Amino acid sequence: MSKAIREFARGKECQIRIYGVCNRNNETVVLCHLNGGGLSLKRSDIHAAFGCSACHDEVDRRSMKIDKDTAQIAFYEGVIRTQEILQKEGLM
Repeated sequence: MSKAIREFARGKECQIRIYGVCNRNNETVVLCHLNGGGLSLKRSDIHAAFGCSACHDEVDRRSMKIDKDTAQIAFYEGVIRTQEILQKEGLM
């Protein structure tokens, strides 16, 4: 299931949608995981969100254009929107 979710994410609309950060470029969208799954581990794909490269960089704190709490809230909202899409598509 996880590989199918990761493949399905490519090219979709960004669901993280950080205001002032999101590049709205579907070509850069992948399945984004929040850091913290453990040493060199990612969290489960069901706890991930479709994210463009700019939102992904912000959530992973590579760009730090906004504060960490705001980035995490946007990520979690993106997870909910992503889960709704995955449910509709029968991938979750």
